[in-house]
Amino acid sequence: MANRKGDRRERELVNRLDEAGFAVMRAPASGGATQRELPDVLAGNSEVFYAIEAKSSAKKPIYLSGEEVEALIYFARNFGARPKIGVRFDREDWYFFHPGEVHRTDGGNYRVKKEMALETGETIEDLLGSSGDADIERVLNAVEQGTLSVEEAVGMFD
Repeated sequence: MANRKGDRRERELVNRLDEAGFAVMRAPASGGATQRELPDVLAGNSEVFYAIEAKSSAKKPIYLSGEEVEALIYFARNFGARPKIGVRFDREDWYFFHPGEVHRTDGGNYRVKKEMALETGETIEDLLGSSGDADIERVLNAVEQGTLSVEEAVGMFD
């Protein structure tokens, strides 16, 4: 999120995660400030750790490039965190998805519609109680639906 509203939304997410009991930081190098691909937010609570790519939109679907999602997965795997895509639509709360749950377009990008976020997205409270088994189930479902290849799924659990 390179714009001022995006920066404000990232800070809002950091504050919400902090209030929920996570140790959290906003990656200062996100948004192209460095050559390294870093997630926007890192959060953990001694039981679970997340690398989060945060996006917001007024009404339109939220798109992420395939490169953004691949970088998120790569970083999360190497860091020992669970990758999450965090989305926020105006006048709504934050919702989170494992990358394998998000629709992949024919062009290789990822899309989250508002309706999907409201219906199936995880809340901050869900993240507090998220178990590894739930993440495994989500990844397996994504492989079954064809939104994630078997090789990508295996790489997420190396």
